Amino acid sequence: MCNECSKGKFYITTPIYYPSGNPHIGHCYTTVACDSIARYKRMQGYDVMFLTGTDEHGLKIEQKAAEKGITPKQYVDEIVEIFKRLWSCMNISYDRYIRTTDDYHVESVQKIFKTLYDKGYIYKGEYKGKYCTPCESFWTESQLDENGCCPDCHRPVAEAKEEAYFFKMSPFADRIEKLLTETDYLQPNTRATELVNNFIKPGLEDLCVSRTSFTWGIPVSFDEKHVVYVWIDALSNYITALGYLNDKYDDFDKFWPADVHMVAKDIMRFHAIIWPAMLMALELPLPKHLAVHGWITFLNKKGESEKMSKSKGNVVDPFMLSERYGADAIRYHILREMALGADSAFSNEIMINRINSDLANGLGNLVSRTVAMADKYFGGTLPTEREAGEFDDDLIAQALALRSKTDEYIDKTQLNNALAEIFKVVSRANKYIDETTPWILGKDETKRARLASVLYNLLETIRIVSTLLSNFMPSTMPVVWEQIGAKAEDVTYDNAGKFGVLPADVTVKKGEIIFPRIDVDKEIEELNALIAPAKTFREDEDLDKANVITIDQFAEVKLRSGEITACEKIKKAKKLLKLTVDDGRNGRQIVSGIAQWYAPEDLIGKKIVFVANLAPAKLCGELSEGMILACDAGENDVRVLFLDSDTPNGSTIR
Repeated sequence: MCNECSKGKFYITTPIYYPSGNPHIGHCYTTVACDSIARYKRMQGYDVMFLTGTDEHGLKIEQKAAEKGITPKQYVDEIVEIFKRLWSCMNISYDRYIRTTDDYHVESVQKIFKTLYDKGYIYKGEYKGKYCTPCESFWTESQLDENGCCPDCHRPVAEAKEEAYFFKMSPFADRIEKLLTETDYLQPNTRATELVNNFIKPGLEDLCVSRTSFTWGIPVSFDEKHVVYVWIDALSNYITALGYLNDKYDDFDKFWPADVHMVAKDIMRFHAIIWPAMLMALELPLPKHLAVHGWITFLNKKGESEKMSKSKGNVVDPFMLSERYGADAIRYHILREMALGADSAFSNEIMINRINSDLANGLGNLVSRTVAMADKYFGGTLPTEREAGEFDDDLIAQALALRSKTDEYIDKTQLNNALAEIFKVVSRANKYIDETTPWILGKDETKRARLASVLYNLLETIRIVSTLLSNFMPSTMPVVWEQIGAKAEDVTYDNAGKFGVLPADVTVKKGEIIFPRIDVDKEIEELNALIAPAKTFREDEDLDKANVITIDQFAEVKLRSGEITACEKIKKAKKLLKLTVDDGRNGRQIVSGIAQWYAPEDLIGKKIVFVANLAPAKLCGELSEGMILACDAGENDVRVLFLDSDTPNGSTIR
């Protein structure tokens, strides 16, 4: 959009995600929420910058990489690709993706650290206290939980003592307290009291901002045995990604200050206290709003809500869910269930019931019935004769009022309320069908003009609803527009505030049901089977009860090396790849269910291990002459076993 047409700029950010493993559905909320707001603002005519990315430094990553026998950069590169695949899967329309290992970010952070040091806000000292490695957070004794553990993740903390640089926090205490209590910076503002009482009133302690006990971080430019502490590093991304103190970008003056930072409640303190203090010290404007949401919690078999956690085995795979139901259904569910500031319980049953009630019975049913009746009674093209009647004014009034209500809730980052308002109109339209009984009107030729009015009013209501919903469910609404006969110019922000935009003789086009109803019991059974934890073999298990084999039995399996010379997706199956393998003989074709984890182009030229004497089988119509070896690499992750590039093709694996 050209600047002349723009309403102004709008800058929205997610936190940059810490790549500690595979993302679960709990990671999706912030990014999907920011994406929906960014799309809405673009539709309104704003020049939008939507930033997300990954926070890639710290002790935990250094340790994880060492456990896997790879470098920290190799480790984060793998995880970043998973996050990017997820954002593509969820239709995230970010404008910029920042990694804290990017050269320009490193340059800016070193300059920010030096600036704060030169201003006297950073000084060298010695740190003694409690440190939580998973959260990368220092805590005082009084801040620990009742068990002496980290107050955020409730895991054990360790004594830490090392030379460190500190950032002075106390000079900013009064200003930050006023920011939290006298402005609308923090949303919801109920969180402000908690922060003031727990961190500001007891006295803001200086913040440890460097480490010497590990090396995976940005070196302090003037004292390179120190690396910059992760929160100074990570928080700076919001300005370095705009070109602050670097030449990579030149958007800082245009987009800063940010309009919305959106974060989960567990990192609220860093964004509500530390980040404003850093900006105050740098003499930069503060962001306009910090929107804090709760956690998506998992509803266990006892009906109890637990924080979603990979260690508890209750992670729900967003790749699997989006493949099964479509990304739009998942986007809608998590946005509709989460009230800003509160937690949202997740279970398969809650999700499916929401899809059935709102999307299948509500929106899907409205579109399907309306288009089907227009096709049945008028051959798909409405006549231009009209006759107004009872109930019309109320439906039209509600449809026309919808845009302003949605605007209000978008500006408050209350997306669940925005969706609730939209679906009130969906419900009103379905009720309008029952009130006007078009199936009865269709039997009376003298009621032809009245029937045309009823169907036109329904199509216009669907047009308005779907225009606003396109920001939340971007894949499905174009399908709706095609079915109701709406063109691109009909589904703009301006036209979402008007009634009577579609041509009087609009032509509809019957299509597939956009949200088929799901058999809840059957679906729950299948989902539970899919996410059931795999049984693992432990050294202390009874060998007589384990599925053991003899050396002779193992010798019957022929393992050989091969090179993948070609690879492509199988159109009929989202999970399968078709591999052409040079096996040192005549070559063979192998079908493997690894499409979720590997792109075809990434596998070509790789040396792999395959089972050479597996009976051939047909999978989705394609011949498979073997099976490649892969291993579980954590929650819902798989890694193919690759060989050194100089391994001869066709070698026997012993």
